[in-house]
Formats: sequence, structure tokens, C-alpha cells
Amino acid sequence: MELRANWNYPTSVRFGAGRIAELADAAKASGVTKPLVVTDPNLARLPMVARAVASLEAAGLAPKLFADIRPNPVESNIAAGVAAFRAGGHDGVVAFGGGSALDAGKLVAFMTAQVRPVWDFEDIGDWWTRANAHGIAPVVAVPTTAGTGSEVGRAAVVTHEAARAKKIIFHPLMMPKVAICDPELTVGMPPLITAGTGMDAFAHCLEAYCGPFYHPLADGIAVEGIRLVKENLAQAVKNGADLDARAHMMAAAAMGATAFQKALGAIHALSHPVGALHDTHHGLTNGVFMPYVLAFNRKAIEDRIRRLAAYIGLRPNFRAFLDWVLELRAEIGVPHTLADLNVGDEHLERIVAMAPQDPTAGGNPLPLDKRAAHTIFKRALEGRL
Repeated sequence: MELRANWNYPTSVRFGAGRIAELADAAKASGVTKPLVVTDPNLARLPMVARAVASLEAAGLAPKLFADIRPNPVESNIAAGVAAFRAGGHDGVVAFGGGSALDAGKLVAFMTAQVRPVWDFEDIGDWWTRANAHGIAPVVAVPTTAGTGSEVGRAAVVTHEAARAKKIIFHPLMMPKVAICDPELTVGMPPLITAGTGMDAFAHCLEAYCGPFYHPLADGIAVEGIRLVKENLAQAVKNGADLDARAHMMAAAAMGATAFQKALGAIHALSHPVGALHDTHHGLTNGVFMPYVLAFNRKAIEDRIRRLAAYIGLRPNFRAFLDWVLELRAEIGVPHTLADLNVGDEHLERIVAMAPQDPTAGGNPLPLDKRAAHTIFKRALEGRL
């Protein structure tokens, strides 16, 4: 079966090897003639970005490159991008890279239309209605990893430097107009980054599926995303040139982000403050927390996990699923404990206070209060299941 298709679910997705050749057409279809190409400093030095910019120029567009983005973007990165967008008279954004570059590009496009600070649009209640929707610039998203699924998402994460906290900014019009999902762009990912981003996609699917809300559409997407992870993540880590495995993981990433409109939970609620305070890789941090959160939530999710285990070809019980998660982590090099990520307990009290306040905490199957966050964190620190 050829792994190539056009989807409109939830946005227009051009999926398949070689589809990056359609970047200029996607920009034109989105009404963009002078794109600001937002990427990170490491990618900006690679030939794939130079080729993308050249393809835009060859099509008569007028792109400029902006690459002042940290691995965990901060407000000053977004402000600098907005300044570059306005100074260059740009009319759209091409967000090119991993989750950080995609989120930063989406936020630059969003904030070009705003006069209020970005924190006023945090994903809390109806805060998104504060935004000036007119003038939000169109985005074409080009992921180069298979993890966040930000290319099909209506939100973005940015770190509040003063508070040392990750904040989720949401607006329906932050959704890219077109996503180009070309697995050839992920072939150069090192094994550990492939593992970390893959665990991010897995966590999105798993927490969406386990969320306590009624959303059978998201559930169906999530379980199939988990099957794709089971059958392809280890292979993508072992053989980065396996385009089929890369394609299936790229699909799983988009599926996770499509599904988590239902819910995320304690994996993300704890990973966000740990990442903000310790600057850890988001996907790897999710991977560390995953089995401890599964064990904590067991009594609320056991029936659902039994059905999930059966679907993906495991014995239909909770223990078989948990054992598989542990085996996968070991196989692809995900650390077993927070200590293995060089995370200690020096910020313990702050983390367990921040986690229940994270917007994702409300989607956990069991209430996530400070005591619960403390329990999970200590178990993840010490490796106690």
C-alpha cells in the first residue's frame, strides 16, 4: 500500500514522501506570498531548510528566515518573531521543524494580530475569546519530527521565563491552513530524539484515550495511533531510514494531536513543570512518567486498557499493557526514572504545586491534587511501580 494521501482531518494534510515539493503550492493555496519561515537554529543550518526556502523563491514568493528560537520557546522568541514578521511586511508563516518551531511559528502568526500579552490567551475557560481574530496570519506547517502533532493543533506551548512555567496558548484559528507531512524530513532524526518524540505521540494518544470525557471519535483515533506506535516506533529508532516506519510514526503524531482535544492528563501535567524547571526533553519526560501515571490511574482505566490491549495484540489485561510499555521504553532507550534524566527533588514542592494547576490536569481519569502529584513524582524519581 502506498503511504501517500490527502486528508482534511482536522486540517488539510498533504501526507507522503516527497510532498515537501508542494510547499510553495501550499503557501499560495493559503493566500501567502511573503512567508516568514520560522525554524530553529540547528535546522536553519541544514540543507533541507535551504532547499525549502529556495523552492519558495523559485515559485515567485518572497520568503525570509527567522530562527531565533530556543528548544523550549520563550516569550522573547515570539516577540522577536512578531517584530521580524511586521518589519518584513510578511503575510503568512511557514513553520518548519519540530514541536518548538511549529509552536513558535503558530504563536508568531497568532500574535501579529494581538495587542494584549500572550499570557492573556492561556488555555483557561474562554480566554481565547479575548483575542482579535481578524488579522491572524495563515500558517503552513512542516513537521520534521514525529511527536507533538502541532501541525494539526489549535494550541501552542511557550515558557513563561519569570514564572519558569510552560503555558498552553489556545485559539481555534491557530490551526495551520495546510500541513505537509513528509516522512523523508524525519530520516535524519537521531535515535534518542526519534524515541522521545515517538513517546510524545504515544502519550498524546494514551492520555486522550484514557480521559474521562465522552468523545468516541477521539477514542478511535487514539487506539489506532497506539497500534501504529507499537508496530513502528522501535523500528524507526533502530533503522531511521525505514520510510514506512517513519511515515506511520508521522501519522501517529498527527493522530495524537487530533485525539487530545478530548483530554490530556497527569503525564503532561507533571512533564510540563519538570520541563520548565529542568529543561528536559518533553517527549522523553513524558516517556519516563508514563508507567507511573498508568499505575496510579489503574482503578479508573483498567477496563479501557483491557480493550486497548486486545486491540493492539496483547493479552487483554492491564498488566500486559503496562509490561509492554516498560519493554518498549527499555528497547528504545527511554530512561526508567527521573533521576536518569538528571532530575532530582530540589524543585519537588514547586512541581507538585504546579502540576494540578496545569490545564491538562483536569483530563486525568483520577483527580490530580498536590498529594497525587507528589506520589507520582516520587515513584518516578525512585523507579517504584
